[in-house]
Amino acid sequence: MKWLEIAVSTTPEGVETVAEILNELGTGGVVIEDPAVLYNLALEKGPEEVAVEPGELLPGFPSVKGYFPLQAEVGEKIEKLRNALAGLNLKRPPEITTREVQETDWANQWKKYYHTTEVGQRFVIKPSWEEFTAAPGKLLLEMDPGMAFGCGTHPSTVLCLLLLEELVRGGEMVYDVGTGSGILAVAAAKLGAARVLAVDTDGVAVKVARENIELNGVDRVVKVVQGNLLDSVKEPADIIIANIVADVIMELAPAAVSLLKPGGIFISSGIYLGREKEVQSALAALGFAVLDRRREGDWTALTARKM
Repeated sequence: MKWLEIAVSTTPEGVETVAEILNELGTGGVVIEDPAVLYNLALEKGPEEVAVEPGELLPGFPSVKGYFPLQAEVGEKIEKLRNALAGLNLKRPPEITTREVQETDWANQWKKYYHTTEVGQRFVIKPSWEEFTAAPGKLLLEMDPGMAFGCGTHPSTVLCLLLLEELVRGGEMVYDVGTGSGILAVAAAKLGAARVLAVDTDGVAVKVARENIELNGVDRVVKVVQGNLLDSVKEPADIIIANIVADVIMELAPAAVSLLKPGGIFISSGIYLGREKEVQSALAALGFAVLDRRREGDWTALTARKM
């Protein structure tokens, strides 16, 4: 079956919004390619380990790709996409390109970028289709992100994993808001959290997260629900983690401060560099004390405590 690939070149902070627009238009799948992630990984491991073409190693803007059956009214969808993108307030106007592809091309192309990777002192992220035996003391996160956001190599996710590694001591109640593939929920469970509630608005993400949680054998600890942020949550938490975007983090923050136990920790990531001060101010206005700021490339993660 032939599909039309619609690729949108955008800024890092525009990635998730563009992906949401493509999903709303009925895409059969979304692929997110971030040259900065590939470039940094290639510098660390060598281009041959990343399995990309030399031209793909040049730093550039992320590309969000959606796929639509050719028999669909693609012209109308492209026009709707242009109108939606025109309403975004981004530093660089998004650019659209299209091409025809076979289904097998797009369904598996992202796998060539995704290989076993170590993060921090303890985590090993392994794609479900690769063979790998982790060394003693390592925590294996076996993932198949499918069409959900979050394979574990994006800078914002890496920052979250590093912070969880430091902050989870065992026995905590953890909320993972915007769980995507479920990687952070799995990580918290493997670090010893007593219970983890993973939330996502996207039904595809919920399905993928549940599959990954079962794959990692932590389904007795982690529960995945579909919902809007923390709207249906009432139980106090020790740690709330949100790897989303700045606007959603600020929308979530009032619920986070009310649900956290005194002294509880709010980890917020996915904050593009230019939005960091705005998020810090919003957290401080709610009574959070920002304890730590981490940066990876153009992305920032903040650790804040409820006072």
